[in-house]
Amino acid sequence: MDKLYIVIPAYNEEENIEIVVREWHDVVIKINERSRILLIDDGSKDNTFTKLKELQKELPQLETVTKPNSGHGATVIYGYQYALVNGADYVFQTDSDGQTLSSDFWQFWENRKKYDFQIGSRKSRQDGIFRILVAKILRLILFLQFGSWIIDANTPFRLMSAQSLTDLLPKIPNDHNLANVLLTVLYTKTKKKIRYVPITFRPRQGGINSINFRKIARIGIKAVKDFYQLKGEIK
Repeated sequence: MDKLYIVIPAYNEEENIEIVVREWHDVVIKINERSRILLIDDGSKDNTFTKLKELQKELPQLETVTKPNSGHGATVIYGYQYALVNGADYVFQTDSDGQTLSSDFWQFWENRKKYDFQIGSRKSRQDGIFRILVAKILRLILFLQFGSWIIDANTPFRLMSAQSLTDLLPKIPNDHNLANVLLTVLYTKTKKKIRYVPITFRPRQGGINSINFRKIARIGIKAVKDFYQLKGEIK
């Protein structure tokens, strides 16, 4: 009986958090009683964690933790490490803004034995032309740095076997803001069994996106430097 951990980082998501948690909690309930959904509050300044604690009283397979703000990358790494320590056989990651659908998950789960890594492909994104442009620029940067044309490296909809994640996770710095991007690169470069699956990607369902143009630019510049430093080790 495979144990699944669904890892979801959250920062200032009080408007979305209850709907998202209930939707994904239903998934782990259907899988088995061993599986869990892990919500990680990344130092939110609103009532996100308060709502999570209330939900935890009602939802038996929900686990919640809070920590100082460290960004999305460091938070998903924290979640992956937590899941592995707690005996996960598979780790799935999505975000707390309601842009993904749990109904898309089942085609991943049904094929879990065939692949080390399955990742969503956002072919018809509905989150704005600016983010689509950023994704295309990232694809080009990864090709120039690592020599791999990666369809969608940063999709927050990914299922990983614990064995493969245990192998690759130590290669990523704990504070790297684009941890999921590097993880996708590692899965690609190490010839793991990978599958891209088309998924629905809706507009944000509520609240305000904490990532603006200035922050994206700053993250991008740092990422290029980090990629250059890490590409020798990754190769």
